[in-house]
Amino acid sequence: MNTSTISYFKKVKLHSFLLLITAIIFSSCAKTETADSTISYLRVINASPSLATYNVYLSGSLINSAALPFAGSISYTSRTAGTYNLKFTSGSSVESLYTKDITMNAEASYSYYLVNKPGQLDGLLVSEDLSTGSTDKAYVRFINLSPDAPALDLVKTGTTTSYGTNKAYKTAGGFVEIAAGTYSLDAKETTSGTVRTTKTDAVFAAGYHYDVICGGLVSPANDTERPITLQVLTIK
Repeated sequence: MNTSTISYFKKVKLHSFLLLITAIIFSSCAKTETADSTISYLRVINASPSLATYNVYLSGSLINSAALPFAGSISYTSRTAGTYNLKFTSGSSVESLYTKDITMNAEASYSYYLVNKPGQLDGLLVSEDLSTGSTDKAYVRFINLSPDAPALDLVKTGTTTSYGTNKAYKTAGGFVEIAAGTYSLDAKETTSGTVRTTKTDAVFAAGYHYDVICGGLVSPANDTERPITLQVLTIK
């Protein structure tokens, strides 16, 4: 066998080896993707307008590291898709103050908002698409979680630029693409145009998704109830 023939067989063996390695890598990736396709994701936010703090249990497992104050949130936790029981307790007790069964689909993300006053607790489950059309833009959605507020609009202060209109209590808008930067925002009544609250320092970074939540009460009854405000939360 001459030198050129030996060289040819070496090349064939090398090519076959590389094809085998490539197949193994793609096979491993495919298995990982298949496994991940059964997973769903959940974050939890306390939007109950009071001084109370809450612990959160997902089918019996505590998922927060510290009791959630008003506007406090838990980053995404992952679970196999299915139906789970959410339980909220005070920061110092395991007795349920509010319980709700939720169903989460595979390859889906959700946010769950605890709302209304203590003794009247309720919840809102929102599914979300966190894809980005442009990495140099920010993405915001407006949610009205003020129990005694009418339908509200979210607008850029001093302009007619709107980021969500006619949102009734327990209603979330879709994500709106905006330029990254610092904004002053008004929550105003849809019908009358009355500005109910303003946030002058809302910061939105490129590539991130945000909740802009109008929470609290238009007419708090006492010092333990939170007045209406706009809260900006990074979704993560």
